[in-house]
Amino acid sequence: MAPGSVGGGYDQTARVLGKALIEANVAKSVTFENKGGAGGTLGLAQFANSTKGDPNALLVVGAIIVAGIEQNKPQITLKDVTPVARLFTEYNVIAVRKESEFQTLEDLLKAFKEKPTSIAWGGGSKGSIDHIGIAELAGKLDVPVNKVNYIATGGGGEIVAQALGGQIKVITGGYAELGQYIRNDQFRVLAIGAPERVAGIDAPTLKESGYDVIIGNWRGVYGAADLTPEQRKEVTDAVVAASNSKVWKDNIETNKWAPNVLTGDEFGKFVDAEHVRLRAMLVEVGLVKP
Repeated sequence: MAPGSVGGGYDQTARVLGKALIEANVAKSVTFENKGGAGGTLGLAQFANSTKGDPNALLVVGAIIVAGIEQNKPQITLKDVTPVARLFTEYNVIAVRKESEFQTLEDLLKAFKEKPTSIAWGGGSKGSIDHIGIAELAGKLDVPVNKVNYIATGGGGEIVAQALGGQIKVITGGYAELGQYIRNDQFRVLAIGAPERVAGIDAPTLKESGYDVIIGNWRGVYGAADLTPEQRKEVTDAVVAASNSKVWKDNIETNKWAPNVLTGDEFGKFVDAEHVRLRAMLVEVGLVKP
């Protein structure tokens, strides 16, 4: 289950993991289901309700679903499914279309500071890492969060079309979603939200440009509810085996993902900590009441 649109980050992760599970000989076949909406919580609810006790079911998760739970307060949360593994972190790029008047990050941020509402920023759902990251960057420029003209989409193809068409001035998202358009010179990367420069991406970090902001979205997988300890171990071992496959490693390189595998209860504790961290950020940027 990918709780987002086709072509988006959850979907990409799901499809690469599916190929990797087959290549690692831990799955014979894989089917994919996409169910976007409400920051991923609609897909989570459907997964939790329809897969109980099924050791062959996986749900792709990430920071966005944690933020979605904090904002939407759904009845079904990640407590209702089984943590399996964190897989990698993907850092956001800030990019403009080739024809844009903004040649550098400084050009963009100067215009943004002078007239904040004139810059339409496009990214994933409201309260996503994309959204929080831009709100944080605005804070560093003393731009009030209510002046940020952020266009929330389901991500994937929809946002790319709007950015290439010029309806959105700036696009932010993971490199993997935008990589093919960057490589084809349809988008120009102005900055990346990584802690340090990323090999193969010709752009400064926000940090080296003088803005102490990191924008990154980890991704991982959860299993169904009510798994036995043996089933949980089996599905975790399968995902770890997939993460060591050639197809997975090739995609880690192509997509500029930063691998950081963490399994089982340790992963569960990490997600608990992310709820605390992301809730504080959502309060800070005015998306959740204190």
